Order: sequence, then C-alpha cells, then structure tokens
Amino acid sequence: MKINTNPEKIQEILTKGVERVIEKKSLIKKLQSGRQLRIKFGIDPTAPDLHLGNAVILWKLREFQKLGHKIIFIIGDFTARIGDPSGRLDARKMLSEKEIKENMKTYKKQIGKILDLRKLKLVYNSCHLAKLNLSEIYRIFHFFSVNQILERDMFQERRRKEKPIWLHEFFYPVLQGYDSVAVKADVELGGSDQLFNMIMGRHLQPYFKQLPQDIVTMKLLVGTDGRKKMSKSFGNYIGIQESPEQQYGKIMSIKDELILDYFELCTQLPLKEIRRIAIDLRDKKINPRDLKAQLAREIVSLYHKKAAARRAEKEFERIFKEKKLPKKIAEVKIKEKTLNILDLLVKTRLVLSKSEAKRLILQRGVKIDGKIETDWQKVIEIKKDQVVQVGKRKFIKLIN
Repeated sequence: MKINTNPEKIQEILTKGVERVIEKKSLIKKLQSGRQLRIKFGIDPTAPDLHLGNAVILWKLREFQKLGHKIIFIIGDFTARIGDPSGRLDARKMLSEKEIKENMKTYKKQIGKILDLRKLKLVYNSCHLAKLNLSEIYRIFHFFSVNQILERDMFQERRRKEKPIWLHEFFYPVLQGYDSVAVKADVELGGSDQLFNMIMGRHLQPYFKQLPQDIVTMKLLVGTDGRKKMSKSFGNYIGIQESPEQQYGKIMSIKDELILDYFELCTQLPLKEIRRIAIDLRDKKINPRDLKAQLAREIVSLYHKKAAARRAEKEFERIFKEKKLPKKIAEVKIKEKTLNILDLLVKTRLVLSKSEAKRLILQRGVKIDGKIETDWQKVIEIKKDQVVQVGKRKFIKLIN
C-alpha cells in the first residue's frame, strides 16, 4: 500500500488534539520516509463501554490509518488484571478473568465505528504476557529501578499522604512497556496521563535490539462535570454506543468553556475551521448555545447518521424548550401497589443507590408526573402510566 507523506497532512496529525510528541523530528522523518509504521495503542477492558475520551485517540489512529500505516491495537486483557495506577491515590480493583471477558465483548464492534478493522492488527496482551516464565520476567525487570517507578506523581502523592503503594502496581508500567517490545512498535499513542507507561516501552526496546518508539500523547477530554477527565469511574462520560438522544443531551449540558476543546478533540473539523469558530466565539458573533447545538450535531453524526442527529435535536428542543415529555419513554413494570420513593428510584434503575436517590430528592432533581418531590421518606402510590423523571434526561413510565 502506498504511504501518504504529504507534509500538510503530517503537520495536522501531529498538531490537532496533540499534547506532546517524543521525539518529533524522529517521527516526522519516519512519516516522510514512505515506510509503513507500526502504530501501537492499548486499552484495558475495565468497563464494557468506550466513551468520547477513548475516541479522541481512536480518531487520531484513524488519521494514521488513512496515511497507510499499520495500527496495532492492544486489548489489555492481562494488564487489566493488575490495574493501571496512573493518576490514582488508591489501587484499582483487580478484575477477574470473567469480568474482563464480559467487559470486552463488544470492544471490536465499538472500535469498528471509527477504525477500519480490515486494516488493523488486534492483539490481546495475554497472548505474550501470560507466556512469560519467571526467568524472562526477571530479565525484563532487571532493566528498571524502584527509583524510576517511584518517580510517578501519584506514587509521590501517596507517600506524602501515607497511602499504600502495592507491589503489583509496579508491574503495570513495565508490562505495558513490554507490549511495545512484543509488537515491535515504531510509535505509541495514548492520553497525556499515559506518558510514563509509554516511556517504559521506549526505555525497554533498545535492550531487545529495537529502535525506541516515538510517542504521541493526546490532550485529555474533560467530562460532562467540567472538572475531571472523562471516565466511567467518575460518571461524567458520553458513551459512543449511547443513543443519539443521550449523546445530544449530554453534549448540550457541557460548560461553555469546554466547547472549543470538544470541537478539537471530538469532531473531524479541520483546525483552521475550529480557529475560525474560536474567533467568532471570542468576538461574540455566535451564541454559545447555538455553537453547542452545532457541536452536538457534529458528534452525534459521527456515531449515528445525520438524520439521527436531526431527530435528537428535535427531541431535545421538545423537552427543554417546549417543556414536553419525550416521545419515547422506557416502560418499567412494578408489581407493588406502593413503594418508598427511594426504593422506587433504585428498583427502576434510575439511580444506583438509595443514598444517591436521597441526594437527588433533596436537590429537587426528582419529579413524578411533573411534580417535584422533596420528601425522601414519602411512600408513592403506584399508578399506571405514571412518569418518573430524574434530572433533566432520565424518564421512565410505570406499568403494572
């Protein structure tokens, strides 16, 4: 396959959404050589759904794929058992093989929404990591010092706060580094929070007579809460498998100051167009709400069709402008005649716990048949076609 070495394309790839490139001169030289590069990206199946934060890197991989390069997509079914300590003050829960298999069931389908599956190599890192014997593990770990691992900012923070650093957490960056050796990566992509792990691969490769991989780190996408990076753990995510209506509504809820970041990281608009939008926003030539609506249409159209994005917009306007109920409301069967309101919200899966239900009620975030409920001890008489609403976007209709 002919490799596209267009300098403008290369410049765009290494600029849009990119935080840092190590080593940039080396990578540009490789991209201009006409040689097909092996571009590595790895993800641990710690949750069943991928979100827009994950997709930031997937879209960047697609750009490399369009230039003709080989994507080596690693699913960390082995490393997920350890848990990535990056950015965490507490150790991750160690997942069982059953949980990991369940989480990654639809990964291939989700990845296929963005990448051409025919032109990538899918690798499960258990295929090479599980085969390592103790002698080989000893050899790999011989190339690293405890001091190197303890340099990580979250480990330094844990030491200051006298929180434990578990020995198994030291394995994670080293094994992720060995992934690069196993697949002979020329380049590795990841979020900026993964830089340390990617440098481990760059450090390890020369010991196995490989050239050190170059690294591209992407900016982290802030979640819908406007504070933390998008994550399933924080509940501030927008899933790529969510319905058009869910995606549209969540995008419309983001803070105005995130609009430009979302245009850069979550859409396929070229940088020059995003810069024009930035100028219009700065000069107040465009209303932030209208811009968010454009953003929502752009993003929803990527994962669904344009027609679905238009329908989602109409449904959003119907609910939030016209103050009407959604056209389609999920029905939930309830056998009981009466239920405490906390039990009702948990039983219908509108919330995960009674404590969350109580908090939402006290914050005036729960309605039954359009009436705000403020008494968390109230017993609700269950009626047919009763509509229960939590927050702005969660609706269910009761049937018995």
